[in-house]
Amino acid sequence: MSKKDKNKKAEEPQVEDAATATAEAIKEEKEKVSVEEQLQDQLATEKDKFMRLFAEFENYKKRTNKERIELFKTASESVMLSMLPILDDFERALLHIEEDKEAEELRKGVLLIYNKLLTTLEQKGLSKIEVNKGDVFNADDHEAVTQIPAPSDDLKGKIIDVVERGYKLGDKVIRFPKVVIGQ
Repeated sequence: MSKKDKNKKAEEPQVEDAATATAEAIKEEKEKVSVEEQLQDQLATEKDKFMRLFAEFENYKKRTNKERIELFKTASESVMLSMLPILDDFERALLHIEEDKEAEELRKGVLLIYNKLLTTLEQKGLSKIEVNKGDVFNADDHEAVTQIPAPSDDLKGKIIDVVERGYKLGDKVIRFPKVVIGQ
């Protein structure tokens, strides 16, 4: 072999080594990019999970606050329901006392106590449901106790008498008015 052949052989491995090194460098760069992309994808996934969890927690807080407010509003519902028959008794007593002229002082005392009780309950959120004779009957808003023949044609399907008042506690109906309707 001549010197030229030896030099060619010696140069060929160097060229091959440089090409291999360049290919490896490109491969490493691609791996780095792919590792970066993988890490970015993982970061985006974890960020999405975090945002969903955070939103779910915020919804939970809002829901529990709303439930707590509703609980406070209606916590006195059982007490109010037990006080309603007492209000009814006061109203009946006032109707009968008004007929008796000799019991004027008694009527004033009963009326004073009734008004005080009613004012106190209204301050706690109780309100009357206004129902009058001649109003149109609505099954969603009234409880029909009975039906009687209407005294006139214009009272058919309407309220003829209110047997028991209805009451609301805040926005919630705790007792529907009991009415008699004409047929």
